[in-house]
Amino acid sequence: MHARTTARTTVVLLAAASAAALAAGTAAAADLSARPVYKAPPVIEAPSPWQIRLRALGVITNDGGTVDQVPGSDLKTSDTVVPELDITYYFTPNIAAELILGVTRHHVTGTGTIDSLDVGKAWLLPPTLTLQYHFTQFGAFKPYIGLGVNYTVFFNQDAGNTWLNGVAVTESKLKNTFGVAGQIGFDYMIDRHWGVNFDVKKLYLRPEWEGTLNYVVPVTGKVELDPWLIAGGVTYRF
Repeated sequence: MHARTTARTTVVLLAAASAAALAAGTAAAADLSARPVYKAPPVIEAPSPWQIRLRALGVITNDGGTVDQVPGSDLKTSDTVVPELDITYYFTPNIAAELILGVTRHHVTGTGTIDSLDVGKAWLLPPTLTLQYHFTQFGAFKPYIGLGVNYTVFFNQDAGNTWLNGVAVTESKLKNTFGVAGQIGFDYMIDRHWGVNFDVKKLYLRPEWEGTLNYVVPVTGKVELDPWLIAGGVTYRF
């Protein structure tokens, strides 16, 4: 009888231990399933510091200038519209540098005492570098201001060689010169890469001019270009 009682007690104890272990395992599994699963935060790719724009650029000149040896003379420079490329590099989200590249062709004629006199034509290469501050608190709308320097190169220059009242400009040369540039504009970004742009610059540009009248008489002067550069186009941020 004692042996049977001992065996039964052992069986009961083993069964109780198994039930307790099973209950503990079930509780642990339930606790694990109730805990939140950790997920790593999504990786946000930093934007590239490089950006380009392709724009249509209107060059609207000041229409000023004089021929020193001709009292009452004035000069008028034609306006033009050309394609233009700019390259921007962002040092920080707010600070960037922009370089604009393009060529324009202009025709200079006389007014005042030399009214309608054909002075000449020239191509201009006016690379302009500005340092910009970009405002970033307006979401997709990203306005900016800038200040910089311009260096204009004149090439393929031709004198008017058209006689008017016995006078003709037979030689004409504009000298390369530096100028100051002010800028204001904005980008409106459609997505993280593409956007549209509107930009206005004012250049203070007054190159010296040398010419010859009637193949003999040397003359000098200054052309007050001081153009407005008004542009609109497409932005791409790499």
